[in-house]
Amino acid sequence: MRPEPGQVLHFSEDPHLRRFEPRVAPTSAEREPLVWAVDAANAPSYWFPRECPRAMAWVRPGTTAEDRLAVLGPAADRVHVVEHGWLRRILAVRLYAYRFDAAAFRPLGEPEPHAFVADRAVVPLGPPEPVADLLGLHAEAGVEVRLVRDLWPWWRTVTASTAGFSGIRLRNAATPG
Repeated sequence: MRPEPGQVLHFSEDPHLRRFEPRVAPTSAEREPLVWAVDAANAPSYWFPRECPRAMAWVRPGTTAEDRLAVLGPAADRVHVVEHGWLRRILAVRLYAYRFDAAAFRPLGEPEPHAFVADRAVVPLGPPEPVADLLGLHAEAGVEVRLVRDLWPWWRTVTASTAGFSGIRLRNAATPG
């Protein structure tokens, strides 16, 4: 589930949203009220239940061979790591994708955007689309999903590496970081 050219997506467990109003995200460094969405490159980071803590890493220019092997393994270009306790919820969640015209959004993040934001209310291009088989989507996209008991040892390794990385909802991890 990725946006078409000229579109961005917002993923939600609520299939009844008709209009998205800007709000201040409680965990964001951005203090401006915004509507959040993602492009095709960042969509896989949101193929999870909303509150699921996940740590992600990928090869980027400058990733050393040693870090690639230590963080991603011998064959993966991108890895998403979640705790075992979230697997049932990942398999059972009913997730929906809302499509928006990308022209209403601006990129956020340097050097590559990690999100797209709008500072005014936006209306989806159509009804939300169910997003099924989240693990299958990862497999089709070539993203390796790993289950771990404790997210933090891997997170400490990836954040000290030359690989690209992102963490979402890490405050929800079973063990404190």
